[in-house]
Amino acid sequence: MSTDEPSVSRSGLPASGPGSPASWSRRFVALVVDWALANAAAFVLAGGQVWEVQGGMAWLPLACWFGLVWLSTVFAGASFGQWLLRVRILSLRGGRVGVVQGAVRTALILLILPPLIFDREGRGLHDLATNTAAVKGPSTPSA
Repeated sequence: MSTDEPSVSRSGLPASGPGSPASWSRRFVALVVDWALANAAAFVLAGGQVWEVQGGMAWLPLACWFGLVWLSTVFAGASFGQWLLRVRILSLRGGRVGVVQGAVRTALILLILPPLIFDREGRGLHDLATNTAAVKGPSTPSA
């Protein structure tokens, strides 16, 4: 390999630039944005009782987060927070993240621990299990 070729990781992702692993700071801020949107959606659906433990609706923000992240990952390649921060979710099998692949990935994130255990490339257990990667992306979600 010549020295002017970009280095490529074990998973086939470039070491830098578009398509390289996204930073943890971008991913975390995207998560916060998505969580805020999910809470706003839950509030619209159920009102203030969504934050009352005795109200029985405390699960709704989590359900809204799951739906928003899962569907936007499958159909747009990124959640809204990820899109804002130019993070894209790729299927390393090629093409877009599939419906089941996206649901499993999102469900594993809900368990909290899988994203916190990761490899040298920054791919968490949720990405390793679903053969996906969070990468730096262009300003448009379709690319």
